[in-house]
Amino acid sequence: MASEQVKHWENHSTAGEFILLGYQEYPILLFIAFLTTYLAILLGNGLIVVVTAWDSALHTPMYFFLRNLSGLEMCYTSVTLPKMMANLVSGDRAISLPACATQMFFILFLGGTECFLLAAMAYDRYLAICLPLRYMTIMSPRLCLGMVLVSFAISLPMQLLQIGLIFSLPFCGSNEIDHFFCDIPPVLRLACADLYANELAVYTENIFFVVLPFVLIVASYVHIARAILRMPSGTGRQKTFSTCSSHLTVVSLFYGSGMLVYLCPQTSDFAKVAKLLSLLYTIIIPLCNPLIYTLRNREVKVAFSRLLGKKRSLEVGTGIS
Repeated sequence: MASEQVKHWENHSTAGEFILLGYQEYPILLFIAFLTTYLAILLGNGLIVVVTAWDSALHTPMYFFLRNLSGLEMCYTSVTLPKMMANLVSGDRAISLPACATQMFFILFLGGTECFLLAAMAYDRYLAICLPLRYMTIMSPRLCLGMVLVSFAISLPMQLLQIGLIFSLPFCGSNEIDHFFCDIPPVLRLACADLYANELAVYTENIFFVVLPFVLIVASYVHIARAILRMPSGTGRQKTFSTCSSHLTVVSLFYGSGMLVYLCPQTSDFAKVAKLLSLLYTIIIPLCNPLIYTLRNREVKVAFSRLLGKKRSLEVGTGIS
């Protein structure tokens, strides 16, 4: 009886480490692709942070939120891509239990914060278009900072609770995570326990961090659409819509991929699709954000030109060639 109990606990002991399978083909090519992408993400989003902080013409609520979004994207990508590149170079795909929990926490924490930050940006556009006379009075610097801090503050305790629930589970059998990083669905598939409480916590959190902000964004844009349709000038309608199109593009990509990954039933067939979709919201969207917000934004392009012009004038003045 005693030997059977010992065997039972050995078979259901918590694994000391996981193996991140990712993609094992063409490691050198993948490393070069990931490294190039990572540097582009840091450069593009870093430039947005610098330009919107440097140019006084961009010291508005909209660009304050954009600056925070770009900083968030750099942190978000830094949680996953360096580890993925290290695995490709070394061939060692192991990740310890504490490191896996830490990585998952920051993915959830930064992702949850971004959900509410995108909702804050939608609210900002609603006030600017629907209540233009009261816009600057309502969207004070204090309120903008408060909305960003609340986005972080809401996400922190809930993600700590989620991580505690997941990593208190026993893991048994295979320790291979068929994913690029430690995410909730593939890690839960390795647990050998009743997952009802965990699945309930995951769906509750998804409703709070994904569905609720998305509903707020949709409600904001319903009011914005009504205000745009009431405008008498076609040129005015087009100009007003262009100020929202970048944000709408990011919201569609981010929430579309996030909802599919976290709200759809986690079947074995869908796991392969979710694995690919995870690259969309962790790598592709942070890479595209600078392009989305600059290519169609004249104010940012002008600020870039002023920054480069000032840099060139300083080089000429100091004799740098």
